[in-house]
This record gives sequence, structure tokens and C-alpha cells, in this order.
Amino acid sequence: MAQLSDDCFAFGGELMRADEALSILAGRIVCVAGVERAGLRACRGRILAEDVVAPRDVPPHDNAAVDGYAVAFADLAEGRDTRLRVVARIAAGHALDGTVQPETAVRIFTGAPMPLGVDTVFMQEDARMAGDGAVVLPPGIKQGANRRRRGEDIAAGAVILRAGQRLRAQDIGLAASIGRTDLAVRRRLRVAVLSTGDELVEPGLPAPPGKVYDANRYALVALLEQFGCEVVDLGIVADRRDAVRAALVEAAGLADAVVTSGGMSTGEEDHLRAALDGIGTLHFWRLAIRPGRPVALGSIGGKAFVGLPGNPVAMMVTCMRFARPLLLGLAGATPRPPLAFKVRSAQPLRKKHGRREWLRVRLETAPDGQSIAHRFPRDGAGILTSLVESDGLLELAEETTDIDAGALVDFLPFSELAA
Repeated sequence: MAQLSDDCFAFGGELMRADEALSILAGRIVCVAGVERAGLRACRGRILAEDVVAPRDVPPHDNAAVDGYAVAFADLAEGRDTRLRVVARIAAGHALDGTVQPETAVRIFTGAPMPLGVDTVFMQEDARMAGDGAVVLPPGIKQGANRRRRGEDIAAGAVILRAGQRLRAQDIGLAASIGRTDLAVRRRLRVAVLSTGDELVEPGLPAPPGKVYDANRYALVALLEQFGCEVVDLGIVADRRDAVRAALVEAAGLADAVVTSGGMSTGEEDHLRAALDGIGTLHFWRLAIRPGRPVALGSIGGKAFVGLPGNPVAMMVTCMRFARPLLLGLAGATPRPPLAFKVRSAQPLRKKHGRREWLRVRLETAPDGQSIAHRFPRDGAGILTSLVESDGLLELAEETTDIDAGALVDFLPFSELAA
């Protein structure tokens, strides 16, 4: 008995593997973003344009790691309490002139410089005041305990941040710790975005029968902004070849890259591929993947072009897996594949050989502490709620066909794919 295919993108011709497409992307990426200086408060999410070298040690001096009492280890009795006279008090930000004399102790606070003559700090909880200006210290401490060494975090001359990394809160804090007030960063990549389709309506306007609201463009703009891009939103373009071509030419003139949603398939009303003829070049446009077979990489007037599918899930998945590395590379970021984590599949899975697939999943923690991935029950490429109610994607390689329940699979959290 004959059976119709349920693959809505099943048409003839050879399809490109995902890894081959990613390799083509990597081979065509050249940074196009210029360099500017930005104050530290404006650097989060920006791409560093030059290495940052520490001009001094951090910390710049040995200091106490706890509130307590600084002593010379050599003055401590072995196997019994030691009684020492407290001769000074040192708070953070203040240094003690001179050297601490033998058989005395110094009251010291977290971050305060360690004076000469002492090398070990007792926590105040472990010490006991004797009532006559002396402190009683128990046995058993190790020499050098609770002492932070000069330069143990950063040594003068060390490269602490590398060009090409996207700056996080901790990176900005590290730059501040060596006294920097600004950094050389890449200008934000300018990306023009448009949707195609006569069925699309701008949210907030009436939606007559046969019309749908343009959720794709809003999701796409949000994703690109999460990638650190500056977005030029060109709105909805009618399903006419001349209109699409004019919009693409305008987009290439306004931005460093152009990203579109919809119009990349082979239907009579899909005009993007034909509109590129004469104004641009396609490097690939059909991939052996699910969701999102019709994905295009090319150029228009020397500007990078990415054509994403019209189905919302396919659009977002292909944007995260293909557009993201391209755009970050154009913006000057050092390439870094998303980190995958091994989790267990809650159910058996099957897929076609030769096709890479991404499944939307929700994670739960099993009694033994293992993460279990539950596949979203409805896997259509148009079900946007499946992304809202999922934690990330299972990535199934081309050679994989059958996966048993409980087997380890690669999980890509959205935090890795959408930032």
C-alpha cells in the first residue's frame, strides 16, 4: 500500500549536510565591524577588539583572606595553645608601617595588607581574647593559612582578556580590577531584517481571514539583539519578486548583513531565491536538516545574506545554529561551538539516516540526579509554543537512526544557542 510522505519539504535534489554548511560559513567569515572605545558600563555583551594586558599584580600585595589575627608561624607552640600580645590593628585599605616584632600578633581584617614579620592568619572564630591585651590561639593551623599572595589572581604582564570574546559581567569586573575604565570593542554589527508573505499582518492591526500576525520578525529581531546586533527592521514585504528584490537591495545598502524570514522554499509564491538573481549569490540553500530545510547563505552587494524558513520553529532553530555563528564572526567574535551536555532520553526516538535533527525537549531531574529529556509532544515546525515550553534542543547527528529510552543524547540549552 502506497503512503504519502509526511515530510513537507520532501522534494528532489541533493541536500547539503549541516556540518558542511557550517564549514562553508566558517570559511567565508571576515570581520566587518570597526573598532571603538566604550566605558566599562557600556561593554557588557560587546566583542573585545584587542587583548587586555595587566599593568600590575592583583592583588597588589599579600593580604588577609579572613577577619582574625596575623602571626608569625614560627612563634606558635607545637601541640598546645599559644598566647601572644596584640600590638596593632590593620583594616582593609590601610598599611602598617614597620615590621611586626616576634612573639606578637596583629588584629587584621579581610583584605588588609599583610605586614612584614607575619605570615599566617587565624580566623577570629578560632581565637580567644585573654582579657589583658593578649590573644590565645589553638594549635593545628598550617603555615601561610588564610593569606592571599600578591599576584595570585593576576600577574603583571599577563593577558587577562582575549580579543574576540564577548564580554560578560565577570570580564568587566576583571578589567576594572586592573584599573581600566574603558575597552576597545567592535562596533555592533548592523543587520537588516525583513519578512516576506502576503499572509502576514503587523501585530496590533486587524487580521482578516487568511491572515496571521508576523511573529517571526519579532522573534528574529529579539534573537539578533541577544546576539549583540544592531537591527534595522524593514517590516513585511509583499509576495512579489520586484518588491522582494527592491527590499533586498535597500537592506544591503543599510546594513552589514541581511536576514530574512520566509520565501525560501520552492512554491510559486516563494520569491526570495529568484529575487536574488542578478543582485546576489547563493552558496547553499537546502540542507539535510529538520526543522528548516530551506536555509540560504549568500551575499548581496558584498553583504552577507541569510534566508531563514517561514515556519517559526524552523526559523528560530536555523537562526540559532546557522545565522548566529555567521553574524558573531562578522562582528569579530572568536568562533566557539555551543556547549552540548549529555542527558538521558525519556523515550525511544527514531529519525531518518543522513539528516540532522533538533528536537525540542523539557528537562526533568530523575531521583538519581540525572537529567532526563522529555520530547515536546507536538513537533510541527509551526508550533511556537513548543519553544516556549522547552529548555533546549536535542541534536541528533546524521548517522543516528534509533535511540533507546535512557540512552545518552546531546542537549543544547537555549542559553548556549540564543546569547
